[in-house]
Amino acid sequence: MSDTETTPDQLEAEIAAQRAHLADTVDQLSHKLDVKAQAKERLDRVGPQQVAIAVGTVLAVGALVWWARHR
Repeated sequence: MSDTETTPDQLEAEIAAQRAHLADTVDQLSHKLDVKAQAKERLDRVGPQQVAIAVGTVLAVGALVWWARHR
């Protein structure tokens, strides 16, 4: 047997490593496509106080636009 030949055990180990890598890649892609989970993670990172500030700002701007148009 020469140095370039692989044994069946080595092939099985390489296949197992490739399967593990592929499974990890599929998991990452699945997570990336899960919009609901990503939105929840972002909300968890931002925090409720910052969300409340953003919502208040949007409502205030909306009220100002409505008031300016109805003057």
